[in-house]
Amino acid sequence: MDKIFKKIRKYNNWDSVIENIGFERTCYLEQISKYIDNKLIKVLIGQRRVGKSYILRQIMHHLISQKEVNPKNIFYLNKEYIVFDEITSAKKLDLLFNFYKKKINPKGKIYIFLDEIQNIKSWEIFVNSYAQDFTSNYEIFVTGSNSYLLSGELASLLSGRYVQFEIFPFSFREYTAFKGLASNKANFINYIQTGGLPEMYNFGNNEIERHYIESLKNTIILRDIVSRNNIKDLTLLEDLFKFISINIGNLTSISSIIRFFKSKQKKVNYETLTTYIGYLKNTFIIHEAERYNLQGKQALGGERKYYLNDLAYKNYIFGYFPTDIGYNLENFVYIQLKRMGYKVSVGVYKDKEIDFVAKKSDETVYLQVAYLLSEPKTIEREFGNLLKIKDNYEKIVISLDDVKFSNYNGVKHIFPWELIL
Repeated sequence: MDKIFKKIRKYNNWDSVIENIGFERTCYLEQISKYIDNKLIKVLIGQRRVGKSYILRQIMHHLISQKEVNPKNIFYLNKEYIVFDEITSAKKLDLLFNFYKKKINPKGKIYIFLDEIQNIKSWEIFVNSYAQDFTSNYEIFVTGSNSYLLSGELASLLSGRYVQFEIFPFSFREYTAFKGLASNKANFINYIQTGGLPEMYNFGNNEIERHYIESLKNTIILRDIVSRNNIKDLTLLEDLFKFISINIGNLTSISSIIRFFKSKQKKVNYETLTTYIGYLKNTFIIHEAERYNLQGKQALGGERKYYLNDLAYKNYIFGYFPTDIGYNLENFVYIQLKRMGYKVSVGVYKDKEIDFVAKKSDETVYLQVAYLLSEPKTIEREFGNLLKIKDNYEKIVISLDDVKFSNYNGVKHIFPWELIL
């Protein structure tokens, strides 16, 4: 244990200030800070490489610099680091944690930070035990890259004792702040072409960026999906991800995907496709938006839309074309709404489609997305579809026009970078 403890000391700042905290994600820090100093387990979930580890370091830095927490009272373990490969179970983690307490001898409350915790078998036993320990004072922060992290029995085990935060790639506001740019159309188009994965901004070379995105995609598919599940057809999984990537924003059903593969002389079945889509969703690399009947107030089966967690996958791996900008804009709006905490559906009102119905608590917003409102019929469709909904909830049209339209019968027109509800 002394050997592994020497390794963990390298990644803990027990005798110094925390350095290399990266670009401060203030939107998440503000959210999480509201829950600091209570017994709730803070769970950060999201796709690989969106910056969860940096946010943990920023929280630790906040505790030390703002809350005057002694660095010795912070225990940090990142299971992604190969040096911690031997910490494979809750029991081994517990041995290491108790060794830390014996060696460092922290006084008072201990803050426990566990990064990529899904790589530790039965980790929930460790977390649940220390979260409920009434004889000592612990506060726990964990991250994970799989939505299974808090599913099934585990959700029941920790019921009412955790708060969850979904972490996304850089927003456009973070992108412009990081690069020192203005919020305008040209910079926005560059953003949706490049994507929001933080490490991308360190390369400055298109070929390196493409290799990085390809490598990240392969890691998610091979390590997070194939190695953890009984995947019998890797080629199908790859082809399915490609199909979803180049069809973002299109209404899609399992039957239509089956027909597509059949046209390519590839035989697939409903159960396998459903399972594989579930695996992709669980890693957060894609998201699914169900259709929602606004009259019947219920979700509809069958067709739904899929969106990428980051547009870099499509643009770098499968190609960016000028004609894709409308779909990329729609993808941006969907992710931005998710980033702001909304549950997002595709609206159906009589024979009309509403691009997005966004709900949060008792708040509802209807949104239409168009690349340009350049023709009267486009204006009539985007504004007209919203005006047919006879309620008082907010209605917004988003486009990339050079000039903003006046509000029309209560329907707002905004630029995409103004979508901050």
